[in-house]
Amino acid sequence: MDKIRIGIVGYGNIGKGVEKAIARNEDMELAAVFTRRDPASVKIATETAVVKTMEDMKSMKGEIDVMVLCGGSATDLPVMGPQIAVDFNTIDSFDTHARIPEYFENVDKAAKAGGNVGIISVGWDPGMFSLNRLYAESILVQGSTYTFWGKGVSQGHSDAIRRIEGVKNAIQYTVPIEAAVDRVRSGSEPELTTREKHLRECYVVPEEGADLKAIEEAIKTMPNYFDEYDTTVTFITEEELKEQHSSMPHGGFVIRSGETGTEGSKHIIEYSLKLDSNPEFTASVLVCYARAAYRLSKAGENGAKTVFDIAPALLSMKTPEQQRAELL
Repeated sequence: MDKIRIGIVGYGNIGKGVEKAIARNEDMELAAVFTRRDPASVKIATETAVVKTMEDMKSMKGEIDVMVLCGGSATDLPVMGPQIAVDFNTIDSFDTHARIPEYFENVDKAAKAGGNVGIISVGWDPGMFSLNRLYAESILVQGSTYTFWGKGVSQGHSDAIRRIEGVKNAIQYTVPIEAAVDRVRSGSEPELTTREKHLRECYVVPEEGADLKAIEEAIKTMPNYFDEYDTTVTFITEEELKEQHSSMPHGGFVIRSGETGTEGSKHIIEYSLKLDSNPEFTASVLVCYARAAYRLSKAGENGAKTVFDIAPALLSMKTPEQQRAELL
């Protein structure tokens, strides 16, 4: 069996998770990891793969079927996504919801120019939660949809904090407000503001001599990340971060409450996730969509796609016959 050759761009938490996920998918193999660091300093687990600089990427065109882009959404992916989609099929986990339409257009233009497929915003939200919002709203046409995240570590928000001047390290937790969750599960379809649904808790390790008030202000006023939430900022040491905040759990749920029929029969659809490791789960979603990107490319398709555009059958290692017999 010819294996799908995967490249990983960026070897942080998600990149390492992608490598582990590839090892669990027998139709794939890791070909290369691309990094901004000195390749000699990056130790990977796959002995048959190579570690290259970003500048070496184009030299491997034709040797990699799909690039999994593991950069951050704040500054990495807006540049990296379109650039790499010109030369390779790509998958990424771009998660700045407000900028997805703009990002889609940029990747679509680049991917079409290169004749490649670029699947964007793959993960659990956006990603799996997006699909469940679409399914639920299509079934319960009259109703309300609610998404709650956490309690857990948001990688994108943590990365955004770490980009702030004076921040050495940071982690951010998203926390659902229980009173809001209870109101939604009652089926009463409350109107809730962003601030009424979640809290954001930030734990920040500042650089020595950094302006703590400026850091806190930069976090709390950051558009698309914190400005619409009640946000707490707690400054801690590197040791405290390592001891108390080293694991990366997350989860959440999508709830659709609605009515059907002429007499208003009430229904609630709920999809939930409980994750020990946010990056490993996200990586596993990226990897199954890499399979879809490969298959679409082989079928002659190109341009940007989202999870809405991908048939579920394309994600699975199982044949259509197996899917019908075992899953349908």
